Amino acid sequence: MARQSVLVMAILVLALAAQVCSCPALPSIPLITPTDTPSPTPVVHVDLPALPATGEPVLISGAISYTSPFFIHGLKDSFVLLEDQAGFIRRDREFEFPLVGQALGPVEVVGDDTLTYSLLLPAIPQGTFVDVDNDGEDDTGVQVFAVAYWSNTWGDPFLERRDGTGWSNAYASTVTDPNRDDEIKGGILVVWAPDDQQGFPTGFGEDGLLFTADDPVSPIPAGYNVVDLNQEPFDFHKEAQPRIDLHEGELAVNDYAGLSYEEAFDALFERMSRDYPFTSEKGLDWDALYEEFAPPVARARSAEQFYLAIRDFTWAIPDGHINVTINGDVFFRERGGGFGLILAELGDGRVIVTTVLPDMPAAEAGIKVGAEIIEWDGQPVGQAIGQVQPYFGPYSTEHLKRLEQVVFLTRVPPFESVTVTFQNPDASGPEVVTMVAEAEYASLFQALPYLAEDELTLPIEGEVLDESGLGYINIATFSADYSLMTGLWEHYIGEMIESEIPGLIVDLRLNGGGNMGLAFDFGGYFFDEEITLSQRFDFNDLTGAFEVEGLPARIVPGPTLYEGPVALLVSPYCVSACEGFAYALTRDGRSTVVGHYPTAGAYGGVGRGQCSLPDDLSLQFPTSRSETPDGVLLIEGVGVVPDIFVPVTEDSALGLDDSVLDAAVETLLEEIGQ
Repeated sequence: MARQSVLVMAILVLALAAQVCSCPALPSIPLITPTDTPSPTPVVHVDLPALPATGEPVLISGAISYTSPFFIHGLKDSFVLLEDQAGFIRRDREFEFPLVGQALGPVEVVGDDTLTYSLLLPAIPQGTFVDVDNDGEDDTGVQVFAVAYWSNTWGDPFLERRDGTGWSNAYASTVTDPNRDDEIKGGILVVWAPDDQQGFPTGFGEDGLLFTADDPVSPIPAGYNVVDLNQEPFDFHKEAQPRIDLHEGELAVNDYAGLSYEEAFDALFERMSRDYPFTSEKGLDWDALYEEFAPPVARARSAEQFYLAIRDFTWAIPDGHINVTINGDVFFRERGGGFGLILAELGDGRVIVTTVLPDMPAAEAGIKVGAEIIEWDGQPVGQAIGQVQPYFGPYSTEHLKRLEQVVFLTRVPPFESVTVTFQNPDASGPEVVTMVAEAEYASLFQALPYLAEDELTLPIEGEVLDESGLGYINIATFSADYSLMTGLWEHYIGEMIESEIPGLIVDLRLNGGGNMGLAFDFGGYFFDEEITLSQRFDFNDLTGAFEVEGLPARIVPGPTLYEGPVALLVSPYCVSACEGFAYALTRDGRSTVVGHYPTAGAYGGVGRGQCSLPDDLSLQFPTSRSETPDGVLLIEGVGVVPDIFVPVTEDSALGLDDSVLDAAVETLLEEIGQ
């Protein structure tokens, strides 16, 4: 039993990773109207007076602790940046960090959840001068910086627009308020003054906002100053090697692990019932949910009992972005048995056998590949499928739930017997057999695409199809190493453009999602004009309502353009960011979507919905929703619907053809006139 538990835990971790990947979007974009602060002046070289040697800041170091599970995807090309705060001072989320002013420092992983960094300060920083003393005169001003963690995704080692703009609301020396458009409310700034004639705020003023007209101001010493915003008046001081730890901010996991079972559930429930963004669309009655699931939590006296109560609670909310860590012992006991049998439901309603593993119960019972399953344990098979609770739920759409109900029809407790009525190919009539499940996971691995992934396969692969001459690019994820993905993407899409490939197929069928910003950047290679896609909404603790969060999501044209027709291959295993990418490419008729089914329909943002619970359980739920410019809920509960629905036939289910790919090829060839 212990060995089975270890095995199932390993595979279920993979399952969850594939099922619910959804990395947080780029930092939210404030909408505050800027005060009448003079615009930053261009960087200039100034004649400096002699600065005191004693205590002048030279080297900053500190720690970066993280709890977010999404943090690790950007570790490869990460660094700390002396981040120019002109973007915040102007409330300009599209402020691009001047290349000449980007001072970078290395980071080092020192534990499972901690990095350390060091940042050597330039003798004369090349940031943006800002006049923030509110005296009505045109002064040279100061340069204002935070220390912030970044990872480079595109191009050279420095940041460009696609890497990020504005100011940081996570992993920075500053602390921001997500309920007030990411206003800085505390932390540490590093300020450089060219002389001792400049002024700088000493407090937030009556409006509680920094760098606004009511800020109290005092002179600031020449050179570098460490400014502590956690006290008023702000503390200006010099220290040769200050230690400044960075704050995880809004992406930190909500930690309920140290509470009792009841306290943890109550805290979780309070947050979910308030922040969950699809209450109306899902028809949720939060009071009824509490009445149903609070009692089993209160009765829980063991880790397993608590897990079962939380698991059942998550299953009650039809959202593919909600999940909890799976208990391997429970899974083995409830679903660890199988028959070495994989089924598929065809477009005409028949259920057939697609795989029979050797030396397992189904093979020993004489069931063959291609056999039709007629009854399962005394019920018509279609009815039996509809009664299955698939273990990797919940699901945002019925079509994905149905697919996994088919998979989990054959998953039962070990040694449980099932009576099956089937008819083998070319047999004269049906047969009835009783099989006893054995403990096996081989059929589960093969049945679910996200469990069958090859870890050595690159996240993006491409080729030119021999017979048609069309291009083909498979994007397996948006959550692998970001710099690796962008390099591969630029290589393949660049080759398609350079070689003038007349049509392109982009395969998204097994893409579990990831970084939405990265997905939209990829989409920019297919458009020559900017396109507004959607607006994000999050619950605001101050107003008690869902409010606009940031600027609208957009497709911005990339550095090169693929102009040929595009076909997208989708499936219910295209989830989250994958769905955003697919939707983007449907705009203005840019692509044709082809598939057996729509995508998963799971499109809530989960960056702020990470929670830790007692007994090492982790739970996530979405906290943001996206709406079209017309105010229509985007993707959630529906998915991206194919323009061309391809029926699931016996041949496609058995892997004898790829009918979705074939349909895409036919469509593109017609479009280009071949």
